[in-house]
Amino acid sequence: MKKRILGQGLEVSALGLGCMGLSYGYGPATDKQDAIKLIRRAFEIGVTFFDSAEAYGPYLNEEVVGEAVESFRDEVVIATKFGFVNGVPVQGMDSRPETIRAVTEAALKRLRTDRIDLLYQHRVDPNVPIEDVAGTVKELIQAGKVKYFGMSEAGAATIRKAHAVQPVAALQSEYSLWWREPELEIIPTLEELGIGFVPFSPLGKGFLTGAINENTTFDKTDFRNVVPRFSEDNRKANQTIVEVLGNIADSKGVTRAQIAIAWLLAQKPWIVPIPGTTKISRLEENMAAADVVLSTQELTDIESVIGDITVQGARYPQQMQDRVGK
Repeated sequence: MKKRILGQGLEVSALGLGCMGLSYGYGPATDKQDAIKLIRRAFEIGVTFFDSAEAYGPYLNEEVVGEAVESFRDEVVIATKFGFVNGVPVQGMDSRPETIRAVTEAALKRLRTDRIDLLYQHRVDPNVPIEDVAGTVKELIQAGKVKYFGMSEAGAATIRKAHAVQPVAALQSEYSLWWREPELEIIPTLEELGIGFVPFSPLGKGFLTGAINENTTFDKTDFRNVVPRFSEDNRKANQTIVEVLGNIADSKGVTRAQIAIAWLLAQKPWIVPIPGTTKISRLEENMAAADVVLSTQELTDIESVIGDITVQGARYPQQMQDRVGK
């Protein structure tokens, strides 16, 4: 797989693997051995960028990633995150310097490594100055425990403040054909500062694949049950974008998922999406999108059709929305 450069010269595969869904968020956790097989298969087909967090489980996901990549640790980039009380999002945010240091030490053990390649603040903590957060990560970088600093779902002003203390290598936020708000302020800011962009949910939490419609039933532990955009009425209303993607995909002999990912890759050379899945067949399909090239005319055609579609429903319930873009 081709490589891409995020900020500060951090080189990764053009597509990474978002590992969250193996342990958290989309129903019961995947069997550990099956999850390890999937991660190792990703490496076999060229993925060198693996995304985890203490909150995914909590803690389970880092353990799975650590065991899966241990035999080829030096050939991959591991990203993980701090920022929630006890690693549990509903308990609130905690980016105090002492917490960052403690979380880093614990994550190193779970990941079976001596350094974290990319350490993200999972959400901006309104009670801790971002300069203190960036300064703490800077100290961890100087100590050799962390290599690069990242932020997730942060607003432009906060990114600038953090970047002035410790250069930010990557911002991770949602971005896809059905969530394009980052184009307004975030992407221009990242381009100006030389920060890479790591979009999560590049397939709209599965919706853009065409596998979800108004009749889909999610597991009771699946967080899409509380996402307004995934209400039955909104799933029905949003089918238009899936139909359009299907027409485009059919014309190129590829899948909807591959078009959606290829579109993201075409936006900027420093964008590295991290699609996640629990199925090896979907993994292989998603990663093959790195070889799908959209011409200027095809991109124009996509924009002319999809640009006029208004996606219905908020991407987060209000309590989660209040934590992003700060």
